[in-house]
Amino acid sequence: MVPMIRAASLRGFVPLVERLGGEADALLARFGLARQALDSDEALIPITANDLVLDAAAAELGCPDLGLRLAEAQDLSILGPLAGVIESSSTVAEALALASRYMFVHSPALSVGVQADPRGSRGVVALTYRKDLHESPYSPQAIELGLGLFYQVAVMLVGSRTGLRSVEVPHQPQSPVSRYTGFFGADVTFGCRAAALRVERHLLDEQFATADEAIRRLAVDYLASHYPDPARKVSTQVRRALTGSLGTTSPAITGVARLLSVHPRTLQRKLAAEGASFEAILDEVRRDAAHRYLTTTDLPLGQVAALVGFTEQSTLSHAVRRWYGASPRELRRTAQHPAPGSRTELSR
Repeated sequence: MVPMIRAASLRGFVPLVERLGGEADALLARFGLARQALDSDEALIPITANDLVLDAAAAELGCPDLGLRLAEAQDLSILGPLAGVIESSSTVAEALALASRYMFVHSPALSVGVQADPRGSRGVVALTYRKDLHESPYSPQAIELGLGLFYQVAVMLVGSRTGLRSVEVPHQPQSPVSRYTGFFGADVTFGCRAAALRVERHLLDEQFATADEAIRRLAVDYLASHYPDPARKVSTQVRRALTGSLGTTSPAITGVARLLSVHPRTLQRKLAAEGASFEAILDEVRRDAAHRYLTTTDLPLGQVAALVGFTEQSTLSHAVRRWYGASPRELRRTAQHPAPGSRTELSR
């Protein structure tokens, strides 16, 4: 299955686009998103489409800090049932541990964690925010939105006691550096290995005024019973195996079964028990990979075909038309070029 994210991640997107003079419906439609889907926080949308529409809006509407603006308009509630677990935790360390464990409820492609300080400072740790790039391509605006929201939530829960030393951003500045330092109230370094908030270690021991052990237990029990970890599903393991090997080895069930240490027939039975099949998962992986390559790169179509495991470019063309009702060139042109009348188009 294509990696998804809760539609709440785009909360505030439509009014912001409209304030900037853009046409939200048309922009969303270009990436296969319907405005109605954003009306429900519980709805799920493809994370790749979610991120691409953020980057496109920022570029075409002349708003390089779009991700940060959305972060300012959002709060912990976009995480839905996960928000209750975090808010009722006793300490920052407990909240981070539970957020790391259950982040898949918001999106299985995203993760948060605690790591040693990348600069090696004593008494400092890095609170990381990552996206699995095997699942979906990198997005500067989405990373800034996620990291900005991460910071906003920390301030909401512990106030001014964040102990923030500096912020690490993997990409180069999209806006003037002063915009970042003004938002975070700390130095910001770009071109880093991971998105992270560098904080004093004692922050992990900070107590939450909203801590409630009874509510936390109920919230955790609810997540455990209503949101099974997709990483434990055989179909998820097959998808990850195919995603990691696509374009390098033949996408055959025998090879995937060998990676998972099961017999091919056993693998087929386990997938069937989950209502899935190897062929359907392979088709989804190819579809998602083809969409990424066509909409985020200028690679020749023959190379894209090889990268998604097709021996012929014509096979790619037939598959893309079946998936998206358009040729590979049409799909690329629609996603990568702004519609007539957008600010980017008019400025050319």
